[in-house]
Amino acid sequence: MTLTEEQVLALGGIFEAALQVDKLARSGQYSEGPVGCLIQSIFERSPDDTLGVYGGSHHQIRGGLQAVGSMLDRDTAALQRDALRYAMNLIALERQLAKRDDMLAVLGQRLDRAQQQIGHFGLLHENVMASLGSAYQDTLSTLRLRIQVHGDMRHLQQPDTANRIRALLLAGIRSARLWRQLGGHRWQLLFSRGKLLEATRTILNS
Repeated sequence: MTLTEEQVLALGGIFEAALQVDKLARSGQYSEGPVGCLIQSIFERSPDDTLGVYGGSHHQIRGGLQAVGSMLDRDTAALQRDALRYAMNLIALERQLAKRDDMLAVLGQRLDRAQQQIGHFGLLHENVMASLGSAYQDTLSTLRLRIQVHGDMRHLQQPDTANRIRALLLAGIRSARLWRQLGGHRWQLLFSRGKLLEATRTILNS
């Protein structure tokens, strides 16, 4: 797998998180396979390779990869505008987090606690989601850039839904961190569009 393909995988993770946040906010529903993959990715801190972050396959973030392809191809009909905004904001928010060693240390401690809960309750249990949601709220929500999620207030006001949305935003931040660690920059989305689009199609066709 080329570096560009690895970067595209990370972008796929960011966009999959954004799509699932949008789906939850609008309908109160989510896709269990992709969400499970994204939540698990938060705890993959020393993967063997980039694909290992997503369980060894791109299958569960395929929707995110398709959204990356639509953005790079400038296919406005296929783009979900709120999901695109969340994705771009996640990339910007992660850059703010990267400058805060104190916040990263707190997040690390909170993730250790959440990982212990997974052993007791299971990955997508509401207690784990509450733990991840509060970790996001106590850290990333305090930064200058705040992600405003739009949707149906009947769903957004449900504590369980709000926690799942924050947990997914945290998963999006994990993929944004991976994107930056792989040398990804926002300017690439403009100036290396063709190269990234080609890599996206290669992965989707594999």
